[in-house]
Amino acid sequence: MKTIFAGSLHPLGIHRVLEPIGAMPQAAWKLNAEPICAENEILCDVEVLNIDSASFTQMRDVCENDPARIGEHIAATVRQRGKQHNAVTGSGGMFIGRVAEVGSRLRDRLALQVGDRIASLVSLTLTPLRIDAVERVDVATGRVWIRGQAVLFETGLWAQLPADIDENVALAVLDVAGAPAQTQRLCKPGQTVVVIGAAGKSGLLTCAHAKARVGAAGRVIGIAHDASTSGAQLLRDAQLVDALVSADARDALAVAQAVETLAPQLADVTINCVNVPGTELSSILCTKDEGIVYFFSMATSFTAAALGAEGVGRDVTMIVGNGYCKNHAQIALQTLRDHPQLRAYFESKYATPV
Repeated sequence: MKTIFAGSLHPLGIHRVLEPIGAMPQAAWKLNAEPICAENEILCDVEVLNIDSASFTQMRDVCENDPARIGEHIAATVRQRGKQHNAVTGSGGMFIGRVAEVGSRLRDRLALQVGDRIASLVSLTLTPLRIDAVERVDVATGRVWIRGQAVLFETGLWAQLPADIDENVALAVLDVAGAPAQTQRLCKPGQTVVVIGAAGKSGLLTCAHAKARVGAAGRVIGIAHDASTSGAQLLRDAQLVDALVSADARDALAVAQAVETLAPQLADVTINCVNVPGTELSSILCTKDEGIVYFFSMATSFTAAALGAEGVGRDVTMIVGNGYCKNHAQIALQTLRDHPQLRAYFESKYATPV
């Protein structure tokens, strides 16, 4: 079995790399997506891809909102690269599938059986993937139903789907699980927190945790491109923000002025959850000196962020939006259980049609 791979089996999946040999799977141009389960792998039959927001927005624009073209765009990428890795945004997404086989080295170590339904918690940019057919594309949510196979490496993260939450709702939440979990870590009682992209999927979960962490003495200010959307209305109805600003996050001066009007000392923590490029300076200008900017957005240019902060003389700590921290899946799913209005919103938007 090992002979189909570039070298000896590696827990990080380096044996699946075809181009360039020796690269890590995420950085590699092409992976071996042969649906054969090595001894230290998990092979899954994939049913749904949840393309990350930045990547899907880019593909949707290029394909002019045509589901068929989007589906072929994704299939072509996977045929070419052996993974769903958007060459423009550098991002991917995650999948729901059913376990087809567990490698012999892992069977005694994992509480996982053939037939279990799981969601991947690692990016599709490092996940060997083969697509046999694209069956449906939901342009509104970025979900893509396929027939295909994917491989999880020995170190790959996954979660069994919860029994009490619709699987497509769970997938939508798990896709952005890093945002609410990191928010718990970063925010403290009494702080002012600004969430840019507050009315989106990750923004809503982030606002819920930011509001809980800062308490009555703190403030959460949400920035939404369109304050008339259902997500924005939820922020107000569920009191997940203390103030909501309608502004284009790419207009740095307008956003900064709006925040300064509400919080003259600016934000202790700014969390960027948008899905479009060009919002780095808005995040920086909203944040006080020695504050924290957490770029969860995969549309972020970290060159623009670093040079932008230098250019405006703002001494802020900028954090890369790591999509993983301990217990992030449980934290994200629990958010829905703790916030009935938020759960109802996610169910209305993402739940499997009956």
